[in-house]
Amino acid sequence: MSNRHPEIALPEPDLKRQLRRRTRRDFLISGLAAVGAISGYEWLQHSEEDNGEPVAERRVLEFNRKLAHRYVSDAHLMPTYSKDQIQYLKPNGNVGVDSPLDLNAWKVQVKTDTGRETLDLSLADIKALPRVEMITRFCCIEGWSVVTQWAGARFSDFTKKYFPPGQALPQYVYMATPDEDYYVGLDTKSAMHPQTLLAYEHNGKSLEVEHGAPLRLAIPVKYGIKNIKRIGIIQYTDKRPSDYWYEDGYDWFAGL
Repeated sequence: MSNRHPEIALPEPDLKRQLRRRTRRDFLISGLAAVGAISGYEWLQHSEEDNGEPVAERRVLEFNRKLAHRYVSDAHLMPTYSKDQIQYLKPNGNVGVDSPLDLNAWKVQVKTDTGRETLDLSLADIKALPRVEMITRFCCIEGWSVVTQWAGARFSDFTKKYFPPGQALPQYVYMATPDEDYYVGLDTKSAMHPQTLLAYEHNGKSLEVEHGAPLRLAIPVKYGIKNIKRIGIIQYTDKRPSDYWYEDGYDWFAGL
């Protein structure tokens, strides 16, 4: 035993009294901790809910959203990879893309809250914008991820071209499939990130139906639930839009 931690020898009766005292104290502390945990759980289970989640949990998610939102910037780019690292991306989910669609007649409606007339744009209009390729990691909220390649137009270039000039950009962007069965809400800061694409190619080929043809969102700063397939509506708005998975209890921001 070192001099810094000298051994203390107690008579046996004193040692037993110390052990009994510690045992009672530890039991009380453990009991209080258990009661606190159970009470907290019961409070969460019976507290007011917001879209299927207790308000307290929503407040934590909202705090996380504010932190993540500050982290998003044009200077903070998600990692990119080489072509030999590209993997198969399984088409996970078919909500909004399971009905027949005439790809030749497809248009995307572009709306604002300003009352300006809706624009109906074709795939040729999107392809007229500068083409950008990227190989990034697609992260599913279920816990898996793959490296995949996208090509398309930056959403920032799209906005520069088609958002009314001279007006301040609203705080949010809403996107939905043509039937609005699937829809996402995005903060404008993430939507305008340089790696956010309106993608029409995947792994070197035209986008396939199961991956969201003719146009989908590729947004590496978000989980896959925000990477909406078969975009039919784009709306700029100052009112925070609803979101398909948020309504089922998931985080609205869903940032990485």
